[in-house]
Amino acid sequence: MKLSIQHSCADFDSYRAARVKSLFNVESGANFSLEAELDVDSAPWQIGVIVGPSGSGKTSMGRQFWGADAIYSPPWPSDQPVIDAIDPDGSFDSATAALSSVGLGSVPTWLRPFPVLSNGEQFRANLARLIAEAPAQAVLDEFSSVVDRQIAQIGAGAFAKAWRRTGGQAVLLSCHYDILDWVQPDWVFDTATGQFTRGWLRPRPRIDVEIHQCGWEHWPVFEPHHYLKLPKMIAATNYVATVDGQLVAHLAVSTRSRTEARACRLVVMPEWQGAGVGLRFLDAVCEMWRVGNNRYERPMLTLFHTSHPGLASALRRSSRWTQVSAALVGESKARCMESIKRSHQRAGDGGFKGGTGYGGHFRAVQGFRYLGEAPCA
Repeated sequence: MKLSIQHSCADFDSYRAARVKSLFNVESGANFSLEAELDVDSAPWQIGVIVGPSGSGKTSMGRQFWGADAIYSPPWPSDQPVIDAIDPDGSFDSATAALSSVGLGSVPTWLRPFPVLSNGEQFRANLARLIAEAPAQAVLDEFSSVVDRQIAQIGAGAFAKAWRRTGGQAVLLSCHYDILDWVQPDWVFDTATGQFTRGWLRPRPRIDVEIHQCGWEHWPVFEPHHYLKLPKMIAATNYVATVDGQLVAHLAVSTRSRTEARACRLVVMPEWQGAGVGLRFLDAVCEMWRVGNNRYERPMLTLFHTSHPGLASALRRSSRWTQVSAALVGESKARCMESIKRSHQRAGDGGFKGGTGYGGHFRAVQGFRYLGEAPCA
């Protein structure tokens, strides 16, 4: 594929323009040209990257690649949450799967309209919408340019994994070279050097995670990102995952019996969602409890419940977990009200009339048991 870029504008002759030409020995700034030969059709591919400094012709190349209509820039409604705006004619599970696949797994964010999201959240929401719509061809301009580099790298890696499952072709236009190791593109064209590279030989960067046992002292950092507001677990042992000293994930584990534990309060910080850290962290902690590496020094299998569709799907795919339950709705609110009323009557509170109860809500809670590798072998 040969791309030829020719741009021109008026050659101004004002005093300041003439002085700039004289000072810097520049004849004119009116013309820009770029010739690029991209050998993209010699082998199958799904992700290509055009990278280079600002003003080097990336956007112009993107417009010529499949035409200006291929530039992906969808309009977002300001009166709908992102969960409604993403693939509105598709299934609920496909929308949540797309959001989770690019690391936008913070459930409260799904309930906000796109304009109020942060730059990082908007970046991931755009990627999620692209994955859900899955066009055959798409060009993404300014890919990862408006977010900090931590979110850019993790988000780029998450997008690449999810996009390769769609079967479509995407061209990413970026001025940042640090995303290349995370995207692992099939080809790269550098506008700074004019060099076309087939494949990317450098491996994706390694993420070394450390796990620390702790109390509830770190929970205030994670609590705003948990989708339920609940009191602290009784007699829980807490764990945090860190990368280079940075808090990444949290999990609390308590006991249900002498042979079984229960894990809750799994939270992965937004900037690390999509990197695959959360599930590996959960597996590592549950493996510690399975072999008896806990304060009770007793081997215990761990139960874990979640309402998050993406996490439930990941656990179902894992050979280390087996699903043991699925409840579509909460407990009977009427039965709970009657139970509370009887408790007050036994306590001698004759004036209690009832009217308060829990349950009756619509929340599909799915339960899983960690088995580890050995039982599944």
